[in-house]
Amino acid sequence: MPFRTKELLEEWLAEFIAEEHPMPGELEVLRHEDLSGGDTGLVVVRLKNAGPYAYLEPTAPGDPSWQVVFAPRHDELTLDVERLNELSEELVVAAELCSFLEQKSREHLAAVPAAVPAAQ
Repeated sequence: MPFRTKELLEEWLAEFIAEEHPMPGELEVLRHEDLSGGDTGLVVVRLKNAGPYAYLEPTAPGDPSWQVVFAPRHDELTLDVERLNELSEELVVAAELCSFLEQKSREHLAAVPAAVPAAQ
């Protein structure tokens, strides 16, 4: 059962931001359909110090786990110490966001009543 709609993920991101987490670059929730056409959610993170972007996505439909995918780069990434520290801070917040989305997914699944089998 897909439940991570764009609208629900936007609510969860607003909650994450309200908890005063510093944002890792720019965030955007996109509609993302799985093979069955269900909206599974996709959170794009545009990292300021590592571009072009990374995205957070559910590991599998119905699974509360999330994973981070980094977009391929076509060139080397060279950072001075300051930018490297900034990137590490962005990655920590991205990891916190990933954990937060997993927690919200688990809570959401636990709150959904199990499907009742049809009477025979």
